[in-house]
Amino acid sequence: MPLVAHNNLPTFQRLKESGELVLSLEHATRQDIRELHIGFLNMMPDAALVATEQQFIRFVGASNQIAQFYVYPFSLPELSRGAEAEAHISKYYFTFEELADIGLDALIVTGANVSNPSLDQETFWEPLMNVVSWAESNVASVLCSCLATHAVLKHRHGLDRTHMGRKTWGVYSHRISRPEHPLMRDINTRFDAPHSRYNEITKVQFEAAGLVVLIESEEAGVHLAVSPDLFRIIYFQGHPEYDAVSLLKEYKREVIRFFNGERKHGPRYPEHYFSARADEIAKRYFHRAEQAAANGEELPEFPDGDLEALVDNTWGDTGKAIINNWLGLIYKLTALDRHSQFMSRVDRDDPLGLRRT
Repeated sequence: MPLVAHNNLPTFQRLKESGELVLSLEHATRQDIRELHIGFLNMMPDAALVATEQQFIRFVGASNQIAQFYVYPFSLPELSRGAEAEAHISKYYFTFEELADIGLDALIVTGANVSNPSLDQETFWEPLMNVVSWAESNVASVLCSCLATHAVLKHRHGLDRTHMGRKTWGVYSHRISRPEHPLMRDINTRFDAPHSRYNEITKVQFEAAGLVVLIESEEAGVHLAVSPDLFRIIYFQGHPEYDAVSLLKEYKREVIRFFNGERKHGPRYPEHYFSARADEIAKRYFHRAEQAAANGEELPEFPDGDLEALVDNTWGDTGKAIINNWLGLIYKLTALDRHSQFMSRVDRDDPLGLRRT
């Protein structure tokens, strides 16, 4: 069912141009269809701010639930931003106070960059926990991505993540642990999913805290876990929202950082991601770049186009199915809540108010 372009956020127009069903606010208000209102706390750094916004909003719009989806992006003022990102947020994003006032049905929280050894030392920690604490009492479900998962687990369960020594980075095979869970309905029992992180919460930690692990990988660890009440809080350590080229763009950034002297060693390739042909192109480029750097010459142009044609998305359909199941549960729960609220205001023996005294 459609997204509703309720403001001028450019992502709505880009999604419409790419074939997604996006209704204007005027058109949406003429239709008698249930609405779901979803907050989207985007804490990603400037370079990934808009891409992440588009990825998650597209995921919501891909749902087949009979509803109109209003997605409200917002961020935290405590996050350090450049002028361009600040302008984007100021023009198109909402404030948390505005959204808390109007009310939401669900909340999505992204990851963020960190600069301190402990998450509770970050400048965004307290405002993030204020949002999470509000959501625990005011929305049907909270979906956490990557670092947000680690932050909420620390907040709610006192779990500290562990640095793995090297980055879990690539596309990994996963298996469903609890196929009977409603979030896993109609999903393949084995599939791929991307990860990109240095830290993890282990399966042992999740289960010791009473949480339910739904999807895991022998190589990458836990991909998805949930609170024991089915879906009140959803914890992703992986990135089902990634586009086919997301890891490629990350690899390019790391290559450029290396040649700019920002990292000591050249990055390894994302695991299980490049084909043999892509691997050959990437190696050839790196060799040419090394020669150019040694000779004090300008770096050759990165072969974006050649590599983009050789990377595949082997996880998107599964990710969309999980999000669809999540939104379906929210749809049912909010319908029950609204029915309960309605019934609490009427005479159960005379719900239409026809009885006269």
